[in-house]
Amino acid sequence: MNRYPVWKYLVIVIALLLGTVYTLPNFFGEAPAVQVSSGKATIKVDTSTLQKVEDALKTSSITPQSLVLDGGSVRVRLDSTDEQLKAKDAIQKALIPDASDPQFVVALNLVSRSPAWLTALYASPMYLGLDLRGGVHFMLQVDMQAALNQRVEALTGDLRSVMREKDIRHGGITRNGQNIEIRLRDAQQQDAAKRVITDQFADLQSREVTEGAELRLVVNIKPEAARKVQEQALKQNITTLHNRINELGVAEPVIQQQGLDRIVVQLPGVQDTAKAKDILGRTATLEVRMVDESTEARAAEQGGIVPFGTERYLERDGRALIVKKQVVLTGDNLTDAQPGFDSQTQEPVVNLTLDGKGARIFKDVTRDNVGKRMAIILFEKGKGEVVTAPVIRAEIGGGRVQISGRMTTVEANDTALLLRAGSLAAPMEIIEERTIGPSLGAENIAKGFNSVIWGFVVIVIFMAIYYAMFGLFSGIALGVNLLFLVAILSMLQATLTLPGMAAMALALGMAIDSNVLINERVREELRNGASPQAAIHAGYDRAWATILDSNITTLIAGVALLAFGSGPVRGFAVVHCIGILTSMFSAVFFSRGLVNLWYGGKKKLKSVSIGTVWRPEAGTAVKAD
Repeated sequence: MNRYPVWKYLVIVIALLLGTVYTLPNFFGEAPAVQVSSGKATIKVDTSTLQKVEDALKTSSITPQSLVLDGGSVRVRLDSTDEQLKAKDAIQKALIPDASDPQFVVALNLVSRSPAWLTALYASPMYLGLDLRGGVHFMLQVDMQAALNQRVEALTGDLRSVMREKDIRHGGITRNGQNIEIRLRDAQQQDAAKRVITDQFADLQSREVTEGAELRLVVNIKPEAARKVQEQALKQNITTLHNRINELGVAEPVIQQQGLDRIVVQLPGVQDTAKAKDILGRTATLEVRMVDESTEARAAEQGGIVPFGTERYLERDGRALIVKKQVVLTGDNLTDAQPGFDSQTQEPVVNLTLDGKGARIFKDVTRDNVGKRMAIILFEKGKGEVVTAPVIRAEIGGGRVQISGRMTTVEANDTALLLRAGSLAAPMEIIEERTIGPSLGAENIAKGFNSVIWGFVVIVIFMAIYYAMFGLFSGIALGVNLLFLVAILSMLQATLTLPGMAAMALALGMAIDSNVLINERVREELRNGASPQAAIHAGYDRAWATILDSNITTLIAGVALLAFGSGPVRGFAVVHCIGILTSMFSAVFFSRGLVNLWYGGKKKLKSVSIGTVWRPEAGTAVKAD
């Protein structure tokens, strides 16, 4: 009656092993480390960077605990803070010969002390949130009106170009706020202009306005197109912020949208607010210039004197390139950049889209410079680097430009990202700022863990006193529930915050409720005269329906918090929902496995250790031991 088949015990053992393995990394703590990340958008951290770091450490006689290339950064784990500082100095000397133009960011950091075998199993600790580790928090407001104004300005230029090409005579095209006004000479020209807007400008809508003898078209962006512009501006700003925050060396920054026009940036471990503000507000600009291909320029590329009216910049592979000072186009004329493939050669390319003004300039420049090279330069912190320098094959009109030339698919994606996200799509301002010190973070961790541990200990003691052996089983099941909860959060690489720890403490109280229901059901069956084995069987079976109903209703509330909440509320909801699911497994399936293991093999079981069973009808109490 009360026996599990072997496969159920195998499920329990496997679950316990997995839970233990993925919970273990959280107990090893953190070790001092040095993190090397890219200091510029055009610089990549790859295996060659890893080799340079390794050579620098060997030269300085520093033996790291581990040296890995993790995503877009190199992480060096060390034994002590003294070695950490020495390693930072050695790496900086090797990677940053010119301090005024740093190619990499070498930052102090903390990484998990987990042994290699756990790392090989992809077992990692939970990340600690801002409130537990310390750092800075910013709330940024995106100026959506500025994004719309920029789009309307670009469309105004496009309209002028198309009207000229279609030979539609007008009395002027002007922008008035977010409206574009077109003055027309007669009804025929007005109809022609309306057809052009309908056929070629899907994002625009127009209406006729008559003032005396003057005919006008008032054109504006459709509401759905305006929402798309705002969404793209927000996404591009988030992408740009991700690129910039790499410079701070933050392992797990939180950059997420909040509402329709706000971005939350949390940087755990960063204490220098001024530095963080400088990075977030940094501007990057794009310039298109012609390459000087004269004999003097070729000599200057090899280290000679730079000719008058030109400047020397480096390409992505480190080679020098001499370009003319005259700027052909800027990033303000670029509306989009997407990777793709050439329709004829199937080679990776980057497709650019220019606004009306940029298209006119680009058409004239390419017509006059066929066979010559054109350099696209990205400027950050006043330093320019050549992203790409393609050869002009033919005159390019229409505002659509294709960049090609022995690029890989990855390089095409990277180049498109640089061109698209080199600068912010819309201005932002910081409307909220908080700094949390590391000492406060450590205090929060201690208080949070103490609340969970003491809550667990008190519950276990109470259950053991009140329900005897069944109380101990419940306490063990509660510990397993906590083990599974931490393991799943670690596997998901969740970020643990104070609300998450509060949800953990709440999950313990809710999980033990299921065992209370089961134990009371078993007691009730014993009071009704059932045998111990029958009471155990009926207690678990009849309590299951109540446990399922109560957990489902609580889970619905948790899912609602997850769906409609944001920030700390979502963090609480994630732990809350996972805690409900793990409690149903541990409180019912696991605890019954313990009871079956302890009592199931006894054929003539006369009593069970479940504390005092009260029998009100007789006015007596029976010890069910």
